[in-house]
Amino acid sequence: MSRVLVLNAGSATLKFGLYEEAACELRGVVERIGEAPALRLFSGDLDTGGFLPAESGHAAVAEALLDWLGTHLDLGGLVGVGHRVVHGGTRLAEPVRLDADRLAYLERLEPLAPLHQPQSLAIIRDLLSRHPRLPQVACFDTAFHRTQPRIRQLFALPRHLADEGVLRYGFHGLSYAHVARQLPIVVGEAAARGRVVVAHLGQGCSLCALENGQSVATSMGFTALDGMMMGSRCGRLDPGVVLYLQQQRGMSVAEVERMLYHDSGLLGVSGVSADMRDLLASPSPSAEEAVALFIDRLLGEIGALVALLGGLDALVFTGGIGEHATEIRARTLHAMEWLGIRLDPPANDRHALRIDAGRGPAVAVIPTDEEGEMARGTLACLGPG
Repeated sequence: MSRVLVLNAGSATLKFGLYEEAACELRGVVERIGEAPALRLFSGDLDTGGFLPAESGHAAVAEALLDWLGTHLDLGGLVGVGHRVVHGGTRLAEPVRLDADRLAYLERLEPLAPLHQPQSLAIIRDLLSRHPRLPQVACFDTAFHRTQPRIRQLFALPRHLADEGVLRYGFHGLSYAHVARQLPIVVGEAAARGRVVVAHLGQGCSLCALENGQSVATSMGFTALDGMMMGSRCGRLDPGVVLYLQQQRGMSVAEVERMLYHDSGLLGVSGVSADMRDLLASPSPSAEEAVALFIDRLLGEIGALVALLGGLDALVFTGGIGEHATEIRARTLHAMEWLGIRLDPPANDRHALRIDAGRGPAVAVIPTDEEGEMARGTLACLGPG
């Protein structure tokens, strides 16, 4: 049997999973990286007390995690490590085993995904150095969207920029790939092959239109700033705002970048929190305004994709907000009754897989599983071992 470890690096977290073939043995997350890293398990009853990173950065945390796993489990059958790498650019559209040339290419893409790409590559460089005979495989969030028509990859900019790679790439592809895999089971083969909109809603948010289970349009573009409003990211923005902030307000590039990635979105509008749970529980009028704006933007993004699809056979919610925020789903779906959607409130309250009332477009809540998708991709890349 072939065993793989998968590592999913966030801006301050490191999710992981240990898989034997397609079966998950252990899953967990290291939180508060950069401050005081702490290990939490989602499955299993192992003692986490021996987890002691030498430093607080992502690479040191990943090395400490390997050491901790090695003291509790037999890793002798480990055939490789799979990594979530957010941006694969134009060259990489499927899981690949990493070497110096591919790593150098991915490093050039770091400015396009500054919250995630540097952390993933720091881990990869460290593990390649310390464990040179252990294959490292990159699984890309952009890969799923390479099926989009060229017209939906283009910006209305001078043509030479598109030739140089300034294109709409799209992200959250590992999540969408998992949802596409589950769709026939949840909504049936006919709807799964039809016109589907998937809303991945969490700290990062995007939407994807599917036909025949493939991406044909998505809300995110060149970077993970575009499209839907997010926890601390602005989403779709008039580029004139950036020009105004720099030209008239005297803000530097670094200051604007900080604002757009870290101080905007739910956090910026509410002034309370980037966490939807906090906002839904807050009595603050600005918190409710942030929630209302989030739903308004979500309706706009769904509507745009439905227009491109020419109709809707199924709508799917996934991600932390999509899977758990009953009120967000209910308020969104009530505003979509014109499309024939009918909500089943008790099903919505219990986060059922199907929350529609059985007529009109299907509405589903499908928990995402990026780590499971990474395990499949890593094993397929490495082949029989």
